[in-house]
Amino acid sequence: MVFEVSDPVAGSGPELFRRPLMATVAQAAGVSGATVDRVLNRRGGVKSATAARVLAAAVAIGYLTDEERHAIARPRPPKIAFLIPAGTNPYLTDLGRRVRRLAAEETVGARLRCAFIESFRPEPLVAALRHHARWADAIAFMAIENPLVRDAVDELAAAGKTIVTIVSDVVAPGRAAYVGLDNVAAGRTAGYLMGRFHRSARGAVGVIAGSLSYRAHAEREMGFHSVLQEMFGHLTVIGAAREGHDDRDRNYAQTRAILDQVPGLTGLYNVGGASDGVARALQDCGRARDVILIGHGMTPDTRALLMEGTIDAVLNANPEHLVTRVLAAVDAARSGRRIATLAPLPMDIVLRENLPPATS
Repeated sequence: MVFEVSDPVAGSGPELFRRPLMATVAQAAGVSGATVDRVLNRRGGVKSATAARVLAAAVAIGYLTDEERHAIARPRPPKIAFLIPAGTNPYLTDLGRRVRRLAAEETVGARLRCAFIESFRPEPLVAALRHHARWADAIAFMAIENPLVRDAVDELAAAGKTIVTIVSDVVAPGRAAYVGLDNVAAGRTAGYLMGRFHRSARGAVGVIAGSLSYRAHAEREMGFHSVLQEMFGHLTVIGAAREGHDDRDRNYAQTRAILDQVPGLTGLYNVGGASDGVARALQDCGRARDVILIGHGMTPDTRALLMEGTIDAVLNANPEHLVTRVLAAVDAARSGRRIATLAPLPMDIVLRENLPPATS
């Protein structure tokens, strides 16, 4: 049902009255014509109380029948696009797979789409946001800190789209909610585990990140450094974090470079994903048993690496909880409810001895 403003039909005669214009509805409801258009064509982005006032005015002046009002007032399932970074990060691949499975099942009261996109550079990320906003009422995406991304978020929010950041946040007024870990706390937890796991009097520790353009990765590194400085001064962090773009082959190469630079390396913290690449480098260099490795994302590969002892600890946010929280945030925003600051997702600390059951 799409309502449009049209000119009177010539020769219709005085006995035939056409519908009032949308402008008349807008005047009667005390809102803009754009708001009336959004309500009547169910485009979203209008508070429920405002929408009810527009529909009541439309019926009162004869623009709509009662039957048409009830048809428009029935909630339309929101269309939500999940934009996931493309690559070899098993956690993100699994997250996308779960979203696509829910989309096929059609059991969540929303229409879902999932696209794997290039997201380490702002230009393709912004292009993807604008492209998918043509279809979606809401977009959930892993943000990078960049002025172009912030402007795109605010632009889409002003156009009535609900924007939810996942895993990594961005500071933008238009962002409706962030769903993910407290990343400073995650980094501090990794630092605490690294310090407690070390048995040597002194140690040299390296850090690998996906990209420090991700606020999540920068915050994790900051938390990691702060705990080591506060509590474990005998451990030295070797240089700045090396970026592997959450790609297993890049992580492999970065790990080999760190081992070549620091033969006495005692620990590695993989701030992002694709820890299998880091682990493979340690195995190939014969260091899998004496370098402490802490990573993120509970997936089949990290589960296997925990079992064999190559990874010592994995920090994890349950992907199903993440998707559920996104759906709740979108529902709250579309219903006009104020979204309070969401609590961070629970953080699981997974060790070899408390592995959860394997899932398909």
